[in-house]
Amino acid sequence: MTMAVQDPEQGQHEFVKQSSLYQEFLAEREEILKHKWIESERLGHDVGFERALLDWIRKHRESWRASRRQSIAQSGDKSSG
Repeated sequence: MTMAVQDPEQGQHEFVKQSSLYQEFLAEREEILKHKWIESERLGHDVGFERALLDWIRKHRESWRASRRQSIAQSGDKSSG
């Protein structure tokens, strides 16, 4: 019988991918990319990631996070009840 040896770096990579902090980062990044697309379409040219990031943080981040926290709390309530 052969035992598979797991590469420690691969295990660490999987842990990071499953972490809630990383999931939050990915969700936020996705929102920024959507904002970049919307603003670029509206203005008729590519606004660039940095400008979209700063604009999204200034205008939308706080409400997006509050909404996300609320939906996570509600989904937690449903699973415990």
